[in-house]
Amino acid sequence: MENNKLTSRCLHACLFICAITCSVVALAQENRSLSDKVHHAEPLYNDLVRDLGARKGEKEFNVGADIKRMHTADEFGYLLEYEFAPIDRLGLEAETDFAYTKSRMANVSSSNQLERLRLSSQYSFYVSKKHATTLAVGYTQIFNFVDGGTAFNPFFIAAKNWESNWHTLIYTGPEFTYHYASCKMDMVWQMNTSFHYTIPKTDHFIGVEVNQGIASEHIETVLHPQIKLGLSSKLAIGMAVGLPISGREKALSSFWRLIYQL
Repeated sequence: MENNKLTSRCLHACLFICAITCSVVALAQENRSLSDKVHHAEPLYNDLVRDLGARKGEKEFNVGADIKRMHTADEFGYLLEYEFAPIDRLGLEAETDFAYTKSRMANVSSSNQLERLRLSSQYSFYVSKKHATTLAVGYTQIFNFVDGGTAFNPFFIAAKNWESNWHTLIYTGPEFTYHYASCKMDMVWQMNTSFHYTIPKTDHFIGVEVNQGIASEHIETVLHPQIKLGLSSKLAIGMAVGLPISGREKALSSFWRLIYQL
């Protein structure tokens, strides 16, 4: 009964956030003074739904892979993303995550499966060229096919540029995961911060993400040093290394992302 009440409250809270977000979008679309856009370096590992301050008609396709070598198996994660902006300041995204596990144990078989589906929205409600700052809110609905559950993730983003080429960004919010089998709800607070330096007059950057998951019993912290190379006006590739600092995660990992502007 307690879990059912908690689930109901979380659902109501998520619906309330979505309603507020839609209201903000409708009001802001009437205010054409918000047409400015500030370029912010977007983190590679925990990327955004769409560019902050996205403009109507922008589209992007991403392919990514995460590789982790462990004692008992090699884990390969793959993602496909499609992002687009149907109106100014609003970004929508659909992402599919696949997992292939190559077993190193004779009595354990390898596996290949669709892990999850993510559906996300993000709205930049404050854009200031004067202060080189953008604020945004968003929501992600996650369907976990392997674990048998769903997750609700409202989030807030604040980004600011310093001296043109230095970029900072904070992405934070709770993730509520509901497990179908046990009818239980877990909550992890996400705190992702990133720091980047963009090379002048190019689309290249170098930087680091600090990705944290804060739960009641532990804190998971992973550093992701990264680099992005702009190959053309439409194509870029990014690479990152995962360095676990605290928590249960111990294995090093690598990640790459191919970004294509449609």
